[in-house]
Amino acid sequence: MAKPSSTLKDKTLNGLGNLIRLLPTGTVFIYQFLNPILTNNGHCTIINKYLSGILIALCGFSCGFSCFTDSYTDYDGAIRYGIATMKGLWPTSSSVDTSSYKICVGDFVHAFFTIVVFGVVTILDRNIVDCFFPEFESTKKMLIMVLPPVVGAISSVVFMVFPNKRHGIGYPPTSQDN
Repeated sequence: MAKPSSTLKDKTLNGLGNLIRLLPTGTVFIYQFLNPILTNNGHCTIINKYLSGILIALCGFSCGFSCFTDSYTDYDGAIRYGIATMKGLWPTSSSVDTSSYKICVGDFVHAFFTIVVFGVVTILDRNIVDCFFPEFESTKKMLIMVLPPVVGAISSVVFMVFPNKRHGIGYPPTSQDN
């Protein structure tokens, strides 16, 4: 007896997989590693604020940029990576047609929500809150407690509507991709 090709469980697990792939782990690791150093554990001077802001901006850019990268396997079996453009992947080997890897609306949606999710990760960090928003009272801290589930729920729905078909840098293509 054949199973239905798209069950609710499969859709849920696929959506969870897309959510896990949302933030590049290397970028989040670098942020988590450098954040306490650059924020002076939440006791910021003006230079700490600038350095932390630069770190957040660079990591946010990295998260968004990763949504526009993809990979494919060429005819020799080597995995190639590129940046999605209006014409396909760049750079590409001349022997493989990458026109099917064109940039699409879903890429921009993913990039936007990736940056939003990274922003929530950032705003939940105690060092960032102490550095940039030391005047937060307990009522304003409640917003920080409510924000992650709301953003997570909205992002999950959006990623189910716009599933991620890209295998960016760090995510090799599946065996049936070519």
